[in-house]
Amino acid sequence: MKKTMRLLTAIFAGIFGSAHAGEGQKVDYPAPAVSGVNQDGATVNFADVYKKGPTVVFFYPKADTPGCTKQACSLRDAFADLSKEGVQVLGVSFDKAESQKAFKDKFTLPYDLIADPDGKIVEAFKVEKMLKGVLSLAKRSAFLVKDGKVVWQDYQASTDQQAADIKRELARLK
Repeated sequence: MKKTMRLLTAIFAGIFGSAHAGEGQKVDYPAPAVSGVNQDGATVNFADVYKKGPTVVFFYPKADTPGCTKQACSLRDAFADLSKEGVQVLGVSFDKAESQKAFKDKFTLPYDLIADPDGKIVEAFKVEKMLKGVLSLAKRSAFLVKDGKVVWQDYQASTDQQAADIKRELARLK
């Protein structure tokens, strides 16, 4: 019974998220040069995106769930400000392209959502999987890439404060 309760707690915490911002940590290592398919079925080469400017790569457990929606909409609502700073945004989850498209359209998200059903992008960024087996979910995480290097990572990424966390880190980089 205790095992079942712990499992259910982990699932709900991952899907519904936490409103508490993660502090993250400053780091300095090469950003993964991976590629994936976006919500429209087009291949997105992350290295090409990094070249356009600072890049936020955020991971979420499941499209169109409460915590993931808050995280994605936080970045949507701050997208104009982030764009003024030259920031690119990519969202990644195990969801298929069709689910990413529906999520993007429903919430008018102005950035690409990358489908990672095989988990190769999750693996490249060393993002934890919350569950293994039939239902794999990426643990909510965020990374800031600048000049081809990951300069900040947060393995306890916020839901509704995700954009504020990113803005704070961008200010520290100046």
